[in-house]
Amino acid sequence: MGLFSFIKDAGAKLFGHEEKKELETKSIEEINYEKAQKLMQEVMAMGLPVEDLNIVIVEDKALVFGTPADQATKEKIILTVGNTEGIAEVDDKMEVANPEPEATFYTVKKGDYLSKIAKEVYGDASKYNVIFEANKPMLKDPDLIYPGQVLRIPPLD
Repeated sequence: MGLFSFIKDAGAKLFGHEEKKELETKSIEEINYEKAQKLMQEVMAMGLPVEDLNIVIVEDKALVFGTPADQATKEKIILTVGNTEGIAEVDDKMEVANPEPEATFYTVKKGDYLSKIAKEVYGDASKYNVIFEANKPMLKDPDLIYPGQVLRIPPLD
């Protein structure tokens, strides 16, 4: 898929206040390593099927390696990593064994909600659940999206 851009200051926070204080004493290499480890833990905690996952952080870019089970899993990994505060780009280096059609990505704007996005991309607001399901487990509630968040928009069958 390649290189994906995200809003660097939007997204999930990797470190709490105490952890941020602890990071102030470390080198940039150590900080980037710890960020990468946290991101890999986040991906694995979601139960996304991927082999040999490895993430490398260079400045505000995440390079993601591994073999996801399918295209949807690959895209979810990219979004999990990219929708994290401090990550501006995700460089996808993953290989899917059985490539499938790619989804498009949509950046949430202020005032957006899933049915509005579904109306815009599919022409049918009632298809909001397709978007919600395509973004699980990152989304836990269809009403909890935020500006700057990037969502998967799968093709309709």
